[in-house]
Amino acid sequence: MDISSDLTELGRTPVAVVSAGIKSILDIPRTLEYLVPCRVDSPEDCARLIDVNMKLKLGSGLVIGVPIPREHAASGRVIESAIQSALREAREKNITGNAETPFLLARVNELTGGLSLASNIALVKNNALIGAKISVALAQLRQQESN
Repeated sequence: MDISSDLTELGRTPVAVVSAGIKSILDIPRTLEYLVPCRVDSPEDCARLIDVNMKLKLGSGLVIGVPIPREHAASGRVIESAIQSALREAREKNITGNAETPFLLARVNELTGGLSLASNIALVKNNALIGAKISVALAQLRQQESN
């Protein structure tokens, strides 16, 4: 099954992961079968969800999916096209296992003229910003509860 191997660990580790989403190279529908979707609209909502998850001692993690920032949405379509081309090339060249991801990243970067790297950097920065806002909201929530 072509799903993220992180899902098993997330199912048994109480952690919150901020992510731009599922890697396009994975089987997205199968990956989504392992997740229980819950829409939250703010860092405060995320903080409450994390807090409840910890209080219930469920022993599982949370994946907080953050959509691509609007200013990078158009490049997402270009990158997706490059990913599909790179996947075809990998299959044709029989590149699998540990060699697949480095090949795909390099090839997509080549096909997009560096656009994919710039977008990935923007996504990482956005995830860090959202993660920081969630952390602040969680700290404030816990401070309010202790008062």
